[in-house]
Amino acid sequence: MTRNKQKYDNARHHAWAGSVLLAVLIAIRLIIETSEIDIDDRIIFGIMLILIIYTIIAVFFTYKYQSGITEESEQKVVHIHKSDDIEKERLKLEKKKAKAEAKKLKKKK
Repeated sequence: MTRNKQKYDNARHHAWAGSVLLAVLIAIRLIIETSEIDIDDRIIFGIMLILIIYTIIAVFFTYKYQSGITEESEQKVVHIHKSDDIEKERLKLEKKKAKAEAKKLKKKK
């Protein structure tokens, strides 16, 4: 796994985590408001602001390290071509062996 791919996966994980934490905080805020518990809105607003900034930074890094995905897919394509070449060589060798065995059988007869 390339370094950019690791950084991309890490940033993507943090972006998802930030989104989920923000959704949970909004759900908690809704529950608090409906149950008429007194809590200062500035506390919720501060936590929300921190989570929004955290999520935006994580999304920024996912775009920054997005090249890790394309690098990995290009490596896979190259690897596939190599395996095709190996398979062709293997088939050629099998064909040569079969011809050689056929010649041996002909000579014996």
